[in-house]
Amino acid sequence: MDTLSSLQLLAQIDLSDALNEIGGARAVTGVTMIIHIFFAELFVGFAIAAPVLEAWGAKTGSPRMDRLAHSLTRFNVLTFSTGATFAVLFLVLLVGLYPQVTASLFTHFFYVIVLAMLSMGLTLWGMYTYYYKWDRYAVMHKGRHIAFGFAMGFFIWIWMVIMSGIDTFMVTGGGGAASITEGSVANFWVSIQGLFNPMFTEMVLHRTFANLSWPAFALAAWAAFMYIRSRTDAQRSFYDWASSVGLTWGVGFLLVQPIIGFAIVYAMKTSAPENPVAGAEGGAYARLTSGESSGLLYTNLLLVVVLFVGGVAAMYFGAERHPDRSGQIPIRFFALVAAVAGIYSISPIADFPFLYMRYIMLLIMVIATLGAFITYMRGRLRFKYGSPSFSYRALLMGLGILAAVVALNMGYMKSNSRVPFSVYNEPDFTVEPSPPPESFGQ
Repeated sequence: MDTLSSLQLLAQIDLSDALNEIGGARAVTGVTMIIHIFFAELFVGFAIAAPVLEAWGAKTGSPRMDRLAHSLTRFNVLTFSTGATFAVLFLVLLVGLYPQVTASLFTHFFYVIVLAMLSMGLTLWGMYTYYYKWDRYAVMHKGRHIAFGFAMGFFIWIWMVIMSGIDTFMVTGGGGAASITEGSVANFWVSIQGLFNPMFTEMVLHRTFANLSWPAFALAAWAAFMYIRSRTDAQRSFYDWASSVGLTWGVGFLLVQPIIGFAIVYAMKTSAPENPVAGAEGGAYARLTSGESSGLLYTNLLLVVVLFVGGVAAMYFGAERHPDRSGQIPIRFFALVAAVAGIYSISPIADFPFLYMRYIMLLIMVIATLGAFITYMRGRLRFKYGSPSFSYRALLMGLGILAAVVALNMGYMKSNSRVPFSVYNEPDFTVEPSPPPESFGQ
């Protein structure tokens, strides 16, 4: 009886005042999701990259590749429970604070959510098999071991694709697809139609490359930090080499992001509802470019420019490893061009002498970064690892933090573009906490 009385008392507690004290229900839910996303994006990037590195190492005979792949997988094994804990907490908050939209999304996308959970289960099977059979399979059955790794990467990518579809459905309101209801489970084809909304393809491409780019910068930052703690020349050489791998992967996949980002914004513009409800005129695009979220857009543009220029600067300092340092001169030129073009694109005169000058300057920045990237990659064949400069290591650690901020702010900016709706153009589903439906629990 004491236990029952305690549960009844707990059920009557009103936590609304406590939530308001720390920013409100929306802030608590958002912060929980951001923490989950931080670990989830690292997990996806490392899960895809690890088997590629191992296969590359098997082909080239490089033991460093194998060691780095093992380190990435070990990180995923150790941190998966942390990311999953915040994912479960996020779902609890959604069900408790936003029961109407949560129930509606779960029933509308029931079949694809089941597929997503199946993909997650297969991902975990692949990950734990890949990691715990490393010592045996990586030597005696190399091809089979790499196959387990690619299975892990493939199934987590499928999970990411499905989640991206549901996410973009909420931003676009489906773009003409069937609206969600509070009714029973929708059929399979309705779920699929909801996934393939106007932003789906662009967002999948963006997240695929982003989850390979910013985790690579995180890898470079980690390697730069671990270099400080190294005690032997072999360790210093490995971590210096790993920082270079992270930098090249980070910058390489970053190069396509502005182009895909432009495609995402254009898709958002074309997905504006034909019959908008009050407050939904112009779609999420209008709020993102000229509404309350426009400040986030320009902030992210500034951060992206700094990330590009910082990446080129890191390659300049990293080119010191070359015996002749011959690559530093052209990389310095490309860094100057990228910096001037990037600063112009975010300046108050970015639309001078005509409207599209901002985009032209961003393109010049990308091309200059590509030139520095090619120069750096050509010089890597003769690099001598083991004694990077302090400027190089400090810059990499800064870029790792900056890349994480950019990635998380991208998600916040996108989600904020649909406010005041949780599903755009659906007035019954807003970002404010809501009571359960009348039939809830029946």
